[in-house]
Amino acid sequence: MPDAPASPQQGLDLTEWIAVERTGILMRPDPADPREAEGVLNPATARDTDGTLWLFNRAVAAGNYSRIGRTRVDESGPASSADRHGFALEPSLPFEKNAKTAGVEDPRITRVEPLDLWVMTYAAYGPYGPRIALATSTDLVEWERQGVVDFAFEARWRTDFNLYRNKDALLFPEAVVAPDGQLSLAMLHRPIWDIDEIVAGAGEPLPHGLDDARLGIWVSFLPLARRRAGLGWLRQWEQHTLVALPEHEWEELKIGGGTPPVRVPEGWLIIHHGVRGEWVAGVDQQKNVHYSAGAMLLDADDVSRVIARSSTPLLSPETAEEREGIVDNVVFPTAIEPRDGGFDIYYGMADTRIGTAHLRWRP
Repeated sequence: MPDAPASPQQGLDLTEWIAVERTGILMRPDPADPREAEGVLNPATARDTDGTLWLFNRAVAAGNYSRIGRTRVDESGPASSADRHGFALEPSLPFEKNAKTAGVEDPRITRVEPLDLWVMTYAAYGPYGPRIALATSTDLVEWERQGVVDFAFEARWRTDFNLYRNKDALLFPEAVVAPDGQLSLAMLHRPIWDIDEIVAGAGEPLPHGLDDARLGIWVSFLPLARRRAGLGWLRQWEQHTLVALPEHEWEELKIGGGTPPVRVPEGWLIIHHGVRGEWVAGVDQQKNVHYSAGAMLLDADDVSRVIARSSTPLLSPETAEEREGIVDNVVFPTAIEPRDGGFDIYYGMADTRIGTAHLRWRP
């Protein structure tokens, strides 16, 4: 954990406090493996009890068929290397398949201390588009699916969050205090309001009181008092609260979670993604878009409160590998590991490769 600078005040520009430097390309698709024909990207990371770093990368076959790989990272040399060890998850259940393809996508992994388990969040690309699903592990080898997340109906929003596609879910490693005062697990996520893909002409039925249709980061909670035998209770999330919407030019179209929250002295640090550019007709059809990475600092006592964020990107698509790929101009951060007083960031490059960068506090 780095020594953070003097306490940032709410609204401070994190760009002035954080520097990020590229450190290399960790993985490229294996040209001999058709299961990686459309890229290796957007990994989760976790260290096992022996301290070995494992990468859980999305591997995409033709037709956008996605699996979650299990890859050992060799940190012994001057540059890290990746050694593939098969797959942690492959789409096999109905909520991971649809009429066109199938997918278990964009995992994030958190060691959730109140559970003494690693918990993976991932996008299950099923009949109604991507939904957040959970899997748990005691050893980072065997994973047990816990199913699709269920969001409790809350009258204040006058809508059911289960209507919407959802992605970019991130779990906090520790219990936090929910809005009702209960000690709870917390999950950041990114609902997608446009449901035209499911019901033609439905448009964007926004929650009551939300007048900005651009996509942002929300947080939901799971009170530990509801803990029961078995893990089925992990699917039941409530007290949905808006955390942040697009605010700066580099994130003018939408923002979403990137790396799981890490505790620093002044709060919870997340590296998020922001998108600028131009949408064209059709769901998720876009052109001239740029995905960049920035930072937010969330309040330790109220994780729905943003203390500070970066006004300009910390990492933007600049190298050839970030500008050209399956989807051009993409820097997509998904994993973070402490190292040398700062953090290593793992990110998708143009939806094709996996890059690494190092984050440090500016002096």
